[in-house]
Order: sequence, then C-alpha cells, then structure tokens
Amino acid sequence: MIILAATPIGNLGDASRRLIAALTNAEVIASEDTRTTIHLMRALGIDNRPRLIPLHEHNESEKAAEIVELARDADVLVLSDAGMPAISDPGFPLVSAAAAAGVTVTALPGPSAVLTALAVSGLPTDRFSFEGFLPRKGRVAYFRGLAREERTMVFFESPNRLPAALADLATALGDDRRAVVCRELTKMYEEVARGTAAELAAKFKDGARGEICLVVEGAPPATSDLPTAVTYVLALVADGARLKEASTEVAEQTGLSKRELYEAALRSKK
Repeated sequence: MIILAATPIGNLGDASRRLIAALTNAEVIASEDTRTTIHLMRALGIDNRPRLIPLHEHNESEKAAEIVELARDADVLVLSDAGMPAISDPGFPLVSAAAAAGVTVTALPGPSAVLTALAVSGLPTDRFSFEGFLPRKGRVAYFRGLAREERTMVFFESPNRLPAALADLATALGDDRRAVVCRELTKMYEEVARGTAAELAAKFKDGARGEICLVVEGAPPATSDLPTAVTYVLALVADGARLKEASTEVAEQTGLSKRELYEAALRSKK
C-alpha cells in the first residue's frame, strides 16, 4: 500500500509515534527531497536505511506508475518536506494513479500548515477554502475573482513576495478586509499578525522571513436587498468596471434582475 505521512512543519517534537515507527520500519520511501528525509531520520535518532525514491514536482507524473507497482507488493512511505503530501506538495498524481490501479492508499495524519494557520487566525473556521500558492503575476485580478467568496481563505506565499501580495490584497478586496499573516508556525520565532489588509501591508512593507501562510476573511453573505446590491454595483463602477458588467456580476451573486440592477444604479448615478 501507499502510506502518506505528515512530517513536522517546524517543531521536531510534532513527529508522531506512528511517523517514527513508519520511518524506523520502512523499506521504501518516496520523498520530495531525499536529503530532507535523511536529515529528519537522523534528527529523530532513526538509523534505518530504506530505499529512497525522489518524488517531486518535476518527476512525479513519470514516477507514479513505478511507485504504484512497488506498492502492490510492499508498503511505500510517501513524504513531503513538511506537512502532508499532496497538499500543495507532491503526491496527488501518485494517489490518483494508485486509486485508478486499485492500490490501497492510507495516511498517517499530523502537522498541517493550512489547518494550524486557520486555527490560530481568529477568523471563522466553520467554512474555509485552501487556495494554495498565490500566483506570481496578476494577483489583483486573482483576488478580485475571490471578492465574493464567503468562506475564510488560506494561501501560501513566499516571504519575498509577501509585501506585494498584501498590497494587491488591499487593492482588490479593500483596505479593511481582515487578514492574518502566520509566519514560522510551530518554530521558535512563530508570529501571528492580525489586522486589516492595509495594516498588514504597512507592517510587512519591508518583507518578512520564514514560511508564510496568509489567512483572509471571507466576504459578507450575498444579499438580495436591492438598495444594498445597487451600492455594490456602484462600488464596482467606482473601481473601474462598466455599469453593465457590474450589474451582471452582482445579479449573478444575488439572484436579482440584471436589468433592474442596471436601471436602479443608473438612477442613483443621476
């Protein structure tokens, strides 16, 4: 079978007993970086010497079939550098191939940057979406595409791009959208910075160090109230959208008539 194993995201003490046992007994390990795996085993005092197979973003599609065949007759432990494999880390093509081939896949749960950041953020946790790494370009348009997402959103971002990402967040979703920057989670210099998009953009204008999770408040629930919807139409227009396009967007979100919204907004502008 294939065993997906969560590894510490920072604090070595978060290694579970099941992970330690799996590393101690593993005969085959497929890992994102075999050097990181060797370092982890040494740090945990494990002297096992399994067969190590590199499994990273550049080779996982071609390696999946080979690993699935190995897993028909033996257990294959799958690791990412930190956290759970297949969550913005190598593993999804392998799990997909294993499922298609009828090979059992199980997991050793453990540390997760996504869930840790969400839990400490102070933002609603009952509904959330994980959006992965932010795009390098076109972030304003990307964030605007999420403007009416009502769930709390969790993103990964590099420390070098964090200042620009926060500035783009404020531009796209408004200065007052609440957000949380979670830095170096579970490590010695862990930091959880809460504030509005504008406040965080100012705080981190000179950059940051370490691993970054960005948690962003969801939009308020869509309303079917015409005056409120018209206000939102006019806000989109003020932000550069054409009245017709803004009316269409708000109509799709609220269920109100596009024509009714357009005419009401037109009257309000006069």
